[in-house]
Amino acid sequence: MKALHAVAAGLVPPLCAACGRSCSHESIICSRCRRRLADVATLATRLPGIDFAWFSALYGGVARDLVIALKVRRLLPVAELIAEHIDWLAPGSALSGSIVPVPTARLRTAKRGFDPAGEIAFALSERTGLPLRECLVREGGGRQVGKRRAQRLGDPPRILVRGEVPRSALLIDDVCTTGATLSACARALRNGGAARVEAIAFARRL
Repeated sequence: MKALHAVAAGLVPPLCAACGRSCSHESIICSRCRRRLADVATLATRLPGIDFAWFSALYGGVARDLVIALKVRRLLPVAELIAEHIDWLAPGSALSGSIVPVPTARLRTAKRGFDPAGEIAFALSERTGLPLRECLVREGGGRQVGKRRAQRLGDPPRILVRGEVPRSALLIDDVCTTGATLSACARALRNGGAARVEAIAFARRL
């Protein structure tokens, strides 16, 4: 049976995680989507409590398809591709300190079976050699998705410290919308002793 599966895998090419077209066995996305992802705009901005925030793509097109592939379709290898994209494009000064994943609500993590931001953070730590510190937890199960901007900013998630906080922290998330969650994480880190907090998200909604 294993031999039959191996033959089938060789005859049927893998599908691109973004567009669904066939691609090479060595790639998660096809060459066309890879070119489109390389051409997207990057964005640096300031968020409350964060010294420097950078986003490797605007939320749309291939970037949006990859976020959906990871979070909804549960294609975990996409996290490695996202980490590769961040490592390739991020300013050198941004990739420093200890990597801290932005926590997802425990109920949602249990339902998915994994934490998207945690997967990206782990892959980025493996690529860069930066230490990984999973020192934050998110209380409550309320979702930010679907809330208006004023609601997100007025009712940010409750983030608590669970573990040793690094002096220099690099927050990692998959998508940033208003920055309310990143700022809540930054407050928790600074209250826990962090002197510098930077943030990187794969995509930024505008």
